[in-house]
Amino acid sequence: MIIYLKRNQIDILKYNECVSNSFQSRVYAYSWYLDIVCDNWDVLVKDDYQAVMPLPKRKKYGIHYIYQAPWVQQLGVFSDVIVETSLVDRFIKSIPRKFKLIDVCLNSENSTDSSHAQLKDNYILPLNTNFNKIKDNYNKNRKRISKTDFSNFRIDKKGNISEFLSLYKMQEVNYKTHKDSFEKLQNLLNICNNHINIWNVYKNENLIAGLCWIKDHHRITYLVPITTDEAKKDNIPTYIVNELIKAHINTNYTLDFEGSMVEGVAKFYKSFGAGKETYFHLKKYII
Repeated sequence: MIIYLKRNQIDILKYNECVSNSFQSRVYAYSWYLDIVCDNWDVLVKDDYQAVMPLPKRKKYGIHYIYQAPWVQQLGVFSDVIVETSLVDRFIKSIPRKFKLIDVCLNSENSTDSSHAQLKDNYILPLNTNFNKIKDNYNKNRKRISKTDFSNFRIDKKGNISEFLSLYKMQEVNYKTHKDSFEKLQNLLNICNNHINIWNVYKNENLIAGLCWIKDHHRITYLVPITTDEAKKDNIPTYIVNELIKAHINTNYTLDFEGSMVEGVAKFYKSFGAGKETYFHLKKYII
């Protein structure tokens, strides 16, 4: 049986244990993460937390709706077994009808027969081998750039959050981040600094690039990269990704690039030998 629980009714220990042990585990689904990036959220639970589906929610002009929260790429159904399409669709149908819009991205291990779902692309790179083998799969351009002498740059792997956010704000015209999303990012970095990693890159002691990434039990999530025009000319994005890969080679982690449907960005991720995974974006209006 699938039941609907409000946030204050959730057994958080059982919920997080389900997410952590799930075949589909994503950092976005943990309660601590959702508490920060969502205005509010509820959950659908099967049996005794055998499977869960978190539901970020909002209310506007008296209308309740499920929305895709900022800094969240994939949610959907989480379970310690492979979830069949029929069960995913049961969860979707179990969303209370008071929600007049369902706008949510499922995880890549979920599939649905809904006609209201469209496929989106993500790129991932398994890190369970040595660096030379990973580098062999770089494209020619990425191999060439990765040989660049980056000795004139300094990377601070315990980066200052305020400096990172200031650089992000300066580059906001490139990212077009909604005010609410920026505030959620601020909260995420300041409240959960034990989960979050900030890398800042300096040239002549001037901050020119940065990366916010998260490591859970399964994935290295490439959450928020920041690159100035100067950093792009100096090939700093390649430098940062190289360093991130080197730091986690020969592990069972997967580097999750979080996208993208933008051709140029997807091309950059693919240039490291990352493979494509697809996930469903469900957008459905309830009449």
